[in-house]
Amino acid sequence: MMEYPPSRRTLLRAGGHAVLFAALARTPAFAAPKFLDDPFTLGVASGDPAPDGFVIWTRLAPKPLEPHGGMPAEAVPVGWDVAEDETFHRIVRTGTALARPELAHSVHVEVEGLGSHRRYWYRFVADGIPSDIGTVRTAPAAGAVLDRLRIAVAGCQHYERGLFTAWRHISEEPDLDLVYHYGDYIYEGKTAGPAAAAKAPLVRHHNSDKLYSLDDYRQRYALYKVDPDLRAAHAATAFVSTFDDHEVENNWAGDLDDGSTPSEVFLLRRGAAMQAWYEHMPVRRSRFPYGGSPQIYHRLDFGRLLRLHVLDKRSYRSIRLCEKPGDGNCVDVRDKPDTMLGDVQERWLGKGLTSDFAWNLLGLGGLVMPFDRSAQKIPSNGYDNWTGYPDARERLVRMIQKRGKNVVIAGGDSHMFFIGNLPSRRGDLESPPVAPEFHGTSVSSISTNGLPIGPDPRAATNPHISMIHDQRGYLLFDVKPEIWHTDLRVVDQLFTPGGRIGTLARYVVEPGRPQAVRA
Repeated sequence: MMEYPPSRRTLLRAGGHAVLFAALARTPAFAAPKFLDDPFTLGVASGDPAPDGFVIWTRLAPKPLEPHGGMPAEAVPVGWDVAEDETFHRIVRTGTALARPELAHSVHVEVEGLGSHRRYWYRFVADGIPSDIGTVRTAPAAGAVLDRLRIAVAGCQHYERGLFTAWRHISEEPDLDLVYHYGDYIYEGKTAGPAAAAKAPLVRHHNSDKLYSLDDYRQRYALYKVDPDLRAAHAATAFVSTFDDHEVENNWAGDLDDGSTPSEVFLLRRGAAMQAWYEHMPVRRSRFPYGGSPQIYHRLDFGRLLRLHVLDKRSYRSIRLCEKPGDGNCVDVRDKPDTMLGDVQERWLGKGLTSDFAWNLLGLGGLVMPFDRSAQKIPSNGYDNWTGYPDARERLVRMIQKRGKNVVIAGGDSHMFFIGNLPSRRGDLESPPVAPEFHGTSVSSISTNGLPIGPDPRAATNPHISMIHDQRGYLLFDVKPEIWHTDLRVVDQLFTPGGRIGTLARYVVEPGRPQAVRA
């Protein structure tokens, strides 16, 4: 069982940070405080399932919306158990971790030595007070033959713009193996004003202004995590998490923000945001943000059925193209080929695409398909997505053609469903496809068009796109060796409790045929 703090080998690889974290590892725990309130207000979570284990997470925060979560500046011991049954009669792993103030009293435990493709239950305890009980399934063994895998794909959860009803329904999806969260877990902006409220209702409000400091980001995560629907989803299944822009700042790219902030100043903010992201996500210690930047791209394998490539589309991209005149930290024309993933991550992706698996799922985030916007009422370029990085997209297409086998692209960012296929030739939307793309809607973030809409006029100028639809919800993948099913799951109301779930449409992908076909 591996848990925080990191091992000596990990510390040595971290360079200058080794001294700091070695000192933290030697710091003795203070006497456990006596809690007058529930210390587990932010719930529990699991993530990154492996054939022999997973990560389990919690954060002590008896007063979650107060500074430091109402915790003293002391390291606090937290017990944990993993069992083969919900009643914890058969406990198979147990231990104690330290919740440290340097990490907002969060706990990341990497549990190992378990059976493959089996369901387990876990819990934490502090001062005799138990947490919620979470459940998680380990991944199949390497090379195992697997009949089925079920994955929910969700993200873009603006707290002010709607209830997290979709998360409640995800928590109730039967036999779910994991959630792929494509980002925008929080929104960094200040409470929306009257002009924004006129476009769509504000059902609740952020608890602070725009975020800049580490404490700012921590309190925003706490506000989101106390939501009972999100808390239920985390307790119900493993999350595989990446981030997008709003975990830091809208439309940030590499070391630049959306305005004119100097790079060295923005990096201070990005470092705080990335530490808070790590503190609140059920991720492994290898995602720790050494130098203010976590390496989040990694792969998860599920027997011989699926390889999931989790990617970072923010940290390594080229400077963005200017969406409109006067934008800061952007250019009108680049003087060299653009990149979305960066050279190292791009090569890593190419090496990992293999025919050893029935399917390759690319968690690319953003809309990868080209998108003709000429029919929309309000002009825009969409340069924040892959349209603003055409060279990177062309290299991705060639990579899939050369190395990919049964590649499916998934993500989200546009707050709408975009279901279609990635064309093989630049500038030719009707060229043969190289991969289907399932671009998810949002959990609660509103698009510019409202909720819901009828047929989208832009579909007429985008023959490679089968559906564009504006309704909140998530994607549900049902993956089998012989066929891939995708359900578009939608909630019927966003602004009042009790929204029901339904299936808007179902698509299928067959092996050897790289296109999404409506069932």
